[in-house]
Amino acid sequence: MTDFAAFTASAEPELRPRDFGGRFVRGGQRHVRRRMRRRWALGASALAAVALPAFAEPGSWERFTIGNAQTADQAVLPMPFEQRGESFPGSAFYYLQPDPAVLTTNGNGVDQNLLDPAAPVGRPFRMAGSTLDRARAQQCLTMVIYYEAATEPHAGQRAVAQVVLNRLAHPAYPKTVCGVVFEGSERPTGCQFTFACDGALARAPQRFFWDRAAAVARAALAGEVYAPVGLATHYHTIQVNPYWAPSLHFVTTIGAHRFYRFEGGAGTPTSFRLAYLGGEPIAAPHPRDLSAASAMADAALDPVALQRAFAAPEVAAPAVRTATSDSVQAHATTPSPRYADAVRTRGGDTLYQAQGLPEAQGIRPEYANSGKWIATPGT
Repeated sequence: MTDFAAFTASAEPELRPRDFGGRFVRGGQRHVRRRMRRRWALGASALAAVALPAFAEPGSWERFTIGNAQTADQAVLPMPFEQRGESFPGSAFYYLQPDPAVLTTNGNGVDQNLLDPAAPVGRPFRMAGSTLDRARAQQCLTMVIYYEAATEPHAGQRAVAQVVLNRLAHPAYPKTVCGVVFEGSERPTGCQFTFACDGALARAPQRFFWDRAAAVARAALAGEVYAPVGLATHYHTIQVNPYWAPSLHFVTTIGAHRFYRFEGGAGTPTSFRLAYLGGEPIAAPHPRDLSAASAMADAALDPVALQRAFAAPEVAAPAVRTATSDSVQAHATTPSPRYADAVRTRGGDTLYQAQGLPEAQGIRPEYANSGKWIATPGT
C-alpha cells in the first residue's frame, strides 16, 4: 500500500498536466473562433453606423444615382490628330472611309458589286524566276505602293499595284516589276512614277505603313487581281489635270487617284498578253542619263503617242522591251499632234505644258528642278 501511494504521487505530476493541457487547447480554439465572430460583428456595426447617416441626409440618393449614358454632361474633347496643328505623318489615314464589305466574290476575291460586266479585267500575275527575282519584285512593288499611296485606303493601294502589273503585261513597257516602277528615273522629268525622281526616297519609311504596303504587294504578286481598275495603265491625283487625261479612257476614281486605260487597240485585252519571265534589275532608280537617246526614250513613253501608235496601222507599234534591258530596241516615229485651228490659235502644245507651278519648300538642292521640263539636254 505504501508502494502504491508512492507510485500515484510520482505519476500524477506527469499525467495530469498533459491531460489538462489537451483540454485547454481544444477549448482555446473555440474561444478564438467566438472572438473572431464578435470582431466581425463589431466591424459591420461600425460600418453601418458611418454609412447610414450619409444615406439618410436629404439629397443623398442623387449623389449615388447611376449616370445615364445617353446624356452628355461634359464636352467630348477631340483626339490629338483631330485638333488643328496636331496632325502627324499618316494622320490622313484616320479620315478615310472603310472599304465596303465584300458580299459576293469571283475566283480572284473581287467584289462582284464593284465590277462593270463590260469592263476588261487583267489576268492574275504568275511569278517566275529565281528567289532573287521574287525578292526584288516584292521590294519594288512595295516601294511604289508605299510612296505613291501610303495613306490611301486598301482599295487605293491595290489599284496602284494593279497598274504596275498591267504595264508589265503590255508590250510598251518593261517586262519586270522593277523595270516598270523605275522606268524613266534616269532623267529628272522622265519618271513614270513620281517618287522615283522627286526625292521621296530620301525619307525613311514608317514601319506600320510599309508593312501595310508590303502585304498588298505580296497579294498582288500571288495572283490577286483588283478588277475595279480593269486594264488601267495610268493614274493621277485629283488635284492635277494632266494633258493626256482627256485622250485616255477614264475608268474610275479610288481614294485620291483617278485611273485611266488606253483607248483603241492599245487598251484591248489582247494587248496585255506578255508573261513574266523574271530577270529583275536592282531595286533602285537608274543612273542619271541626259543623252539624246534617253530623251527620245522618254518622248516615246508619252501616253497619247503610244495610243496613237497602236491605233494607226501604218505606224509600227513600239518595240517590246526585254527583261534584261530597259532601253527601247527601236522607236517608232510618230507625227506631231494635229490640233484644231482654234487650239493652234490659243497656243497649241503650250496649252498642255505645266507652267507656273507653285514653288516647293524644303526640297534638297539636287531635286530642285524635279518636275520641270528641260528643253535642252545637258542643261
